[in-house]
Amino acid sequence: MAVVIRMKQFGRTHRHYFRIVAIDKRQPRDGRAIEELGHYDPHANSEEDRLSLASSRIKYWMSVGAIASDKVQVFINKYLEKFEGIEAKKIADKAAAKADAAAKAAEPAKA
Repeated sequence: MAVVIRMKQFGRTHRHYFRIVAIDKRQPRDGRAIEELGHYDPHANSEEDRLSLASSRIKYWMSVGAIASDKVQVFINKYLEKFEGIEAKKIADKAAAKADAAAKAAEPAKA
């Protein structure tokens, strides 16, 4: 099965919204996707809301041979590092929260 990373169109006339998906290349443009990897809303007001990428999953699919479409490749080249940093920060925040919870649980109760 040949997998590609491309955009799947949603929305309505003159107000398109796209999901970035890993999909079998024989599927139609809006066909059944294997996994959703992000989204792109060209009409969003803020730049943060315009694009979202799951960088770890995109790297996984690229490592197993998936090929990105031209437009998605532009997004990957331009924004992948930014979203890797965001994912790393989320993981670090989760680890810090878990460590704080463990420290509070280990702390003896004061009367």
